[in-house]
Amino acid sequence: YIKNRGHISRGGSTITQQLAKNMFLTNEQTMSRKIKEMFIARELEKKYTKDEILEYYLNNIYYANGYYGIEAASRGYFSKSCSELSLGEAMFLSAIPNSPVRYDPLNNFDNTIERKNRILDQMLEAEEINKAEYDEAYNTEIVLNVPKQKKRNYLETFAKYCAIKALMKSHGFEFKNSFSSNEEKATYLEEYDEEYSLCQQSLFRSGYRIYTSLNRKKQKLLQSSVNKQLKSDKKKNDDGIYLFQGSGVCIDNYTGRVVAVVGGRSQSIDGYTYNRAFQSFRQPGSSIKPILVYTPAFENGFTPSDIVKDEKIEDGPKNSNGKYAGNISIRTAVWQSTNTVAWNMLKELSPKKCMAYLLNMNFSKISGDDYNLSAALGGLTNGVSTLEMASAYATLANSGVYHEPTCIKKIADADGNIIVDEDTFEKKKIYKESAAVAMTDVLKGVFTNGTAKGFALSSMPCAGKTGTTNDKKDGWFAGYTPYYTTVIWVGNDMPKTRDDLLGNTYPARIWNEFMEAIHKGLVPIDFPEYNDPEEVVKTEVPATAEPEETEEPEETEEPEELPTEAPADVVPPAADPVVPAVPEVTEAPQEPVPDIPADTPEYTEPPVSEPDTGGDDIPH
Repeated sequence: YIKNRGHISRGGSTITQQLAKNMFLTNEQTMSRKIKEMFIARELEKKYTKDEILEYYLNNIYYANGYYGIEAASRGYFSKSCSELSLGEAMFLSAIPNSPVRYDPLNNFDNTIERKNRILDQMLEAEEINKAEYDEAYNTEIVLNVPKQKKRNYLETFAKYCAIKALMKSHGFEFKNSFSSNEEKATYLEEYDEEYSLCQQSLFRSGYRIYTSLNRKKQKLLQSSVNKQLKSDKKKNDDGIYLFQGSGVCIDNYTGRVVAVVGGRSQSIDGYTYNRAFQSFRQPGSSIKPILVYTPAFENGFTPSDIVKDEKIEDGPKNSNGKYAGNISIRTAVWQSTNTVAWNMLKELSPKKCMAYLLNMNFSKISGDDYNLSAALGGLTNGVSTLEMASAYATLANSGVYHEPTCIKKIADADGNIIVDEDTFEKKKIYKESAAVAMTDVLKGVFTNGTAKGFALSSMPCAGKTGTTNDKKDGWFAGYTPYYTTVIWVGNDMPKTRDDLLGNTYPARIWNEFMEAIHKGLVPIDFPEYNDPEEVVKTEVPATAEPEETEEPEETEEPEELPTEAPADVVPPAADPVVPAVPEVTEAPQEPVPDIPADTPEYTEPPVSEPDTGGDDIPH
C-alpha cells in the first residue's frame, strides 16, 4: 500500500490469513479488514500447528462449482472420498483454489491439468515425492466422474450471475462501460475479475438466501417456444451443441425485473451451457432504431407525423426492397423499417447524442468505432445482448424509466439480515415520458401496418419492432404490452446466413407464442394515449443535396441525467472491427403500408392492474 502510494494493486496473504478471512471476516477490501486478518492469523498460529491450519483450510476452501472443502470436491468431481484419491487426482484438486474460475475443472479442464503438473514439478524439486511417484502422477489420465444433479440450466446461471453482481454492488464496486484509456480499461477488467471471483465464492460459502423474480412457469413456456420454433434444424457442432440457436428475456414491466430467461435450446448434456441471453453479444439490426434514433428524435422536436424524405442516398444505405417512397411520415418509416430515414435522422441528431442513451442504459459493449451513421441500422462493433435489448424496450414500456435488468429481489445473510434489497439496483429516467409514449404509439402500428403484421396478440395491446442483420445472420423481435416486455434473438453462434431468417420469421413466432401464453386470462390494458404536443413545430429531415426551406424545431430540454455528447472515454477495440459501411436490413413489410396520420385523443392514465409476479426463492 505504501509502496504504491496509496493504491492497492493486488491482494496478498498466507494460507493462515486466507483461513482467517474466510472463517471470521468478510471479503470487503478495506484496510481495517486486512489488519484484523493479520492479527487473527497471528493468534491462529499461536494456537494451532501448520498441519492443523492446513487441514482446516482444505476442509473449507472453495473448489469451484459450489464445492467447499476437499471431501465435497472429491465427491463432486470424482464421485469418491478424498481418502481414495490418487496422487495425480489429489494434485488436480489442489490446483483449483488458487483461482476457482481459471482452474474450474468443468469449464477450464486444460488449465487445471497444467497447474496440477506445475505443482508436481515443485513437489519433485522439493523432494516431497520421488521420480517414480512423479512420473505416475504426471502421466495418469484424469477422468472426471461428476454425479448427475438436477439443474435448471439457464435459470440458475442467470440467477447466480445477478446475485454475484448484486453482492459486488453491496461491496461498493462501481461498474463502468466507458474508459479514458486502454490502460484504465485493463485495470478495471482485472479488478472486476478479482471482485467477481470473491463474490462468487462468498455466494456459495456464506449461507445466503436469494429471493428472485424468476417464474418457473413462464421459464418453461419461453423454453418451450424456443425449442418448438427451432426444432426443424437439428445440425450440431463437434461438441454436440445445436448450431441454430435462440435466446429470450422476459421482463415484468410492473416491477422492472426479469421473470424468464432462456439462453439456448434445451439439450441433455453435462454441466451448464452457454447462456446466450446475457453472455452473447450480436448485431441488433433494425431493432436498434427505436431506442437509438427515433425516441431520441421525439425528445428533440420531431413527432411521428412529421414528413421526411425516403430517397436514395449517395454512399448511403439501401432500403431492403430497393424502393424509395419519397415523402413519408416518421411513423410510416418505422413501420416499413426504412433505412434511409433512420440514417438521415441519426445524422441530424448526431451519433454522439444518440449513443449517450444506450450508454445511460448500461449497454456494455459500445466502442469508439460505433459513433458513425451505420449504428442507425444496427452496425455496432461488438453488438448487444438480449438482456440489454429487453431492458431498453422495457424502458419504453415504462414511459421512459429504466430499471437495471436483474432477477434479484433481495439477498439475506445466514442470520436473516438483508444485505441486498431493491434500493441496490439502478432506476432512472432515460427518455421523457412524451417521447416514450410517442414511440410506443408508433410501434403499435408495426403489428397492423408494418413488418410484424399478423403477429399481434389476440386480446392484448402490443408494440414491437423486428430486426434483421446484413446477410440474414441475426434475427430479432422486441415487443411489449403494458404487462411484459420480451425480446427474442435467433441465429447461429458462429454467424451464418440463413435465407429464412428474418425478424418476422423465427423470432416473431417465438415471441407471439410465448406472449400469448403468459397473457392468457389477464385483463386487457391499453398503453397511454399519445397526443402530438401543440407547441412542437413539424419539420422535415433533408435527404437531398439542396433541402427545401423548413422551420426549425423548437429547443427542447435534454434529460437531466443524460449527456448530450458522447464521452471521450469510450476506447476503440485493439483491432479495427469489420463493420459494413452501408449495412442493409433485409426486412420488409408484407404489403404496402399506407401513410396514416397519428391519432390525437386526450392523454389518460391506464388503470393499475398488477400482473402475476410470483417468483421462486433460490437458496444457496
